[in-house]
Amino acid sequence: MPNFNLKDEVFESAAAQFPTPFTLYDEQGIRENARKLNRAFAWCPSFREYFAVKALPNPSILRIMKEEGCGLDCSSATELTLARVCGFSGDEVILSANAMPPEEFAQARALGAFINLDDITDIDLLAKNGGIPETICLRYNPGGHFSIGNTIMGNPGEAKYGMTDGQLRQALRCLSAMGATSFGLHAFLSSNTTDDSYYPALARTLFELGRDLAAETGMRFAFVDLSGGIGIPYRPEDKPTDIMAVGEGVRKVYEEIFPEGGVGIKTELGRWMTGPFGWLVTRAVHEKKIYRDYIGVDACAVHLMRPAMYGAYHHITVCGKRDLPADRLYDITGSLCENNDKFAIQRPLPEIALGDLLVIHDTGAHGTAMGYNYNGRLRGAEVLRQADGTFRLIRRAEKPEDYFATLDVDPAAKELGLE
Repeated sequence: MPNFNLKDEVFESAAAQFPTPFTLYDEQGIRENARKLNRAFAWCPSFREYFAVKALPNPSILRIMKEEGCGLDCSSATELTLARVCGFSGDEVILSANAMPPEEFAQARALGAFINLDDITDIDLLAKNGGIPETICLRYNPGGHFSIGNTIMGNPGEAKYGMTDGQLRQALRCLSAMGATSFGLHAFLSSNTTDDSYYPALARTLFELGRDLAAETGMRFAFVDLSGGIGIPYRPEDKPTDIMAVGEGVRKVYEEIFPEGGVGIKTELGRWMTGPFGWLVTRAVHEKKIYRDYIGVDACAVHLMRPAMYGAYHHITVCGKRDLPADRLYDITGSLCENNDKFAIQRPLPEIALGDLLVIHDTGAHGTAMGYNYNGRLRGAEVLRQADGTFRLIRRAEKPEDYFATLDVDPAAKELGLE
């Protein structure tokens, strides 16, 4: 269920220091989650989590990850730059290629990062932009549906990611001829699942495939990258993932297929690592009664796109009113000129008054990171609740001059305050 570890007084205290809307992160919760993941896979000496930077690209959070022994999963030049300035290099970084500009391969190779190739055509690009490393990772797409028992977990055949079985074999032969001596396998076959059997089933697929490819090519099978896909319980009635059971399930499969060990395990969790430890804090600023009751807040889809983009559910509480009856139906809306700019639709909540502080839960991943500037709305601040209970601003709110900054080529630049 949504994370209620923080009391309303924490959000009220933060809102007394920082103007709403802002996203609040809990340092202690993030650290404890990273440690829990490491315990779950402690049986594999070479295990490492590579936090998915796209989920929460803030240097303060990335430094926490480094302190907890994690690496970073990067998908762009900008994310690689964040990794470098936060002190990550070498085998602490993975670049997941996906229609990758050639210069980003070169940047990753200069950093010493692992390269995870998405397509067989990437081989020549990499060779010309940084060169082929001794150890290379390939992304696998089995096609069709990915099922556990009778349950379809995902539809890889509809996904743009990864290589077919035949392409993997061709790619490894080519890479071996170009100097690569070992390989890893990566796959992302399900999204936001809390089914504890997902990782073990995915691990079996990759372990068996890697074992067979190693025997066929003579290359060393170095590691499996289970990617992300482990979800969080956004709804109060949802069951959370038991990460210890997940780790144990992967261990059993591993020891069955590789009784002598020798193959590493990597993960690239984002949502599971930080999602429950972020909250979008916003105030009720407008009330409208027509065919429905609407509460307008000072946040909008600029600050959290998931409900507008996916129809995603995020739990909402009203500070000081958690224990009151949820006897009113509201649409909770932002100010964008789009009717899908709604954080909740016909949501039962306690009666809301103007000025009330609303907390939108589970925004610690793919929240601020997905922000944009439609309608000229500006993205909000990010605040870290540190382990000692104090607050620290880790990203200021955008200002109008930030929005106008790329217009410095326009004749009106001086009037916009850019000269």
